[in-house]
Amino acid sequence: MKKSGAFLLLLIVFSIILQTNSAKAQNVPQSMFRMAEGFVRIAEPGVFADTVSVFGDVSSPGRYILPRQTKIHELLGYARGPANQRAGQEAIWNDVRLEITVSKLNPSTGQRTQETFKFKYDGEYPDEFTNMPLGNDYIVSVQVKRPPAFIDYIRVVSTVAAATLTSIFLIDRLAE
Repeated sequence: MKKSGAFLLLLIVFSIILQTNSAKAQNVPQSMFRMAEGFVRIAEPGVFADTVSVFGDVSSPGRYILPRQTKIHELLGYARGPANQRAGQEAIWNDVRLEITVSKLNPSTGQRTQETFKFKYDGEYPDEFTNMPLGNDYIVSVQVKRPPAFIDYIRVVSTVAAATLTSIFLIDRLAE
């Protein structure tokens, strides 16, 4: 009886310790909190924040809640940078060009204006790109442009060859 009582007491103490540690782990503020699929909170709760959408060739596209005055390059860091694969191929970064378009709403006219930044990935970033703060309801589109690889040419040639052979086959069958 004494052994089962001691075991029960040890079990209770152990479960209290586990509950205390899990409660401490839940109270740690995180810099990135995924609220739902494609919706990420970067700004801490209670901080003035802007909501910005990121689309295109980024590793983690979605809608981000960012602290005010966040720069574009910081947003790309939160979105885990440009995607390094496209159509199953690894990008060769010294040949890659980036095209980043920022669309913002002009409140006085109600129209969206766009600014496009084009630069080589391993080159210098434009000053406007690194110094431009993002605002509420901005849309950032990232496009990775790479030179065509051998597989790209094969895909084009095989599509054209398949269409040509299908046409020849159909004309031959209709002529009979």
